[in-house]
Amino acid sequence: MVIQSAIFKIGGKILGNSKNLINTIAQFTQLFEDNIINKIILIPGGGLLANFVRTIYSEFQFSDELAHWMAIYSMDFNGIELKRKFPHLKMYNDYEKIEKERKVISIFLPYKYLRNENELPHAWDVTSDSIALYLAKRFKMSECFLIKDVEGILDSRKNVLKEISTVKFRKFKQEGKFKETNNKDLELKVRTRPVDSYILTLIDNYKIPCIILNGANPEPRILNYFLFPNMEDKVYTKLFSV
Repeated sequence: MVIQSAIFKIGGKILGNSKNLINTIAQFTQLFEDNIINKIILIPGGGLLANFVRTIYSEFQFSDELAHWMAIYSMDFNGIELKRKFPHLKMYNDYEKIEKERKVISIFLPYKYLRNENELPHAWDVTSDSIALYLAKRFKMSECFLIKDVEGILDSRKNVLKEISTVKFRKFKQEGKFKETNNKDLELKVRTRPVDSYILTLIDNYKIPCIILNGANPEPRILNYFLFPNMEDKVYTKLFSV
């Protein structure tokens, strides 16, 4: 079955690693060229530049408003760099133009659109994860894919949870299962909470699930998700609203 359109946010840990990035873009290119997905929209994460904004925000104490837009502009910057490295990708910053496309593999730069809409809170809880889901809603997508350097959300035995509701996610958090107490728990915390906190609110509001896929694994997790007929053979986590 041909998928008409899909939106993917590429995380900073993928953007900042050449091997992982090449692997990830190769999978998207194959999905597009093999007519598995007709329209692919890539949303670049903020990555190291957004982390730098966070650092100088703490040091110089400038406004939340300025920090918010600087962090979003870092997404545009990474999108421009992505286009430079992969010229076959089309690049847009105009919502109406990309909305009209029916067959394209593209990068969407969100700064201009978000400046005009400006509906999301200006807070550090709102990262490129939440922005990608917000855009998925605007592009009328039924799902939002987050490409990270983790396999997904893990249970206490470090097994990947195929599905977890926002209710259960919050419950785990309240029960302290994500609490950082030592280096081992820090690793679990990072691997178990690879999404920003505000995205849970958006998943509940929009009823659009987010699917986490690993772009850093040598195995083609992204391709396999769309090619494997059996869900048990896929490695992912789906965050959804009940």
